[in-house]
Amino acid sequence: MHTIWKGSISFGLVNIPIKLHAATEDKDISLRTLHKKCHTPIKYEKVCPVCEEELKSEDMVKGYEITKGKFVVIDQQELEELKKQNEEKAVEIIDFIKINEIDPIYFNRSYFMSPNEGGSKAYSLLRTALNESEKVGLAKIMMRSKEQLAVIRVYENTLLMETIHYPDEVRKAADVPNVPVENELTKKELDTAILLIDQLTTPFVPEKFEDEYRKHLMELIESKRHGKNLVTAKEKETKTNVTDLMAALQASIDRTKPSTEKKEPAKRRKTITKKKAQ
Repeated sequence: MHTIWKGSISFGLVNIPIKLHAATEDKDISLRTLHKKCHTPIKYEKVCPVCEEELKSEDMVKGYEITKGKFVVIDQQELEELKKQNEEKAVEIIDFIKINEIDPIYFNRSYFMSPNEGGSKAYSLLRTALNESEKVGLAKIMMRSKEQLAVIRVYENTLLMETIHYPDEVRKAADVPNVPVENELTKKELDTAILLIDQLTTPFVPEKFEDEYRKHLMELIESKRHGKNLVTAKEKETKTNVTDLMAALQASIDRTKPSTEKKEPAKRRKTITKKKAQ
């Protein structure tokens, strides 16, 4: 399993060297956008609309838009220095809490944690302590140029870290439009709805669910592939200097041929006239 981050977990005076591994993976099917005419993949270029120039990475800087069209420019070096000030390569557990105190809307991404060299015993200690206390660790970590809150818990005998959103990143439910304030329901309607819920209640078994759209899309792709319904991208024709030079030489030869043929008969007639005069 690929390691995406190395550092340590710290709580109190305990320090555990660990590695992070992505706990989930994106299974979406990626489709390329092609030119309908020649089936060549479309190329997306970074172009300045004012200068009409294609830009390289060294031509670009970061900017924060204060008002429409006005920016505060921040150099990459300034960003790196700010990142170093906050990045200590440590997951600092700041509190221990009950996981049911966190609403699922806060959860973001999941990462498996494995012990790095010399960290196995301390790793086992934290895992056992979390299990026995039935609590999770609330931590802070610097990842991808962002300081994030995270929950550390036990998942199938492995420590799992789940990043969570800050409160100001979760939108207010009160801002959702057209939500009815009061319930205008009869007791019979409510009892019927609860009865239906009870009848449809089953244990959660994630293995019985699958992405039907992805499955059908792959079936469509396979049917087209085996049916030899394939297209080939047209390669761009490039003119080389050798080709251009040969064309220029040939054109020069063709241009001089007629003038050479006309001069030769004139020379012969002049020579014959001299002999007769002698």
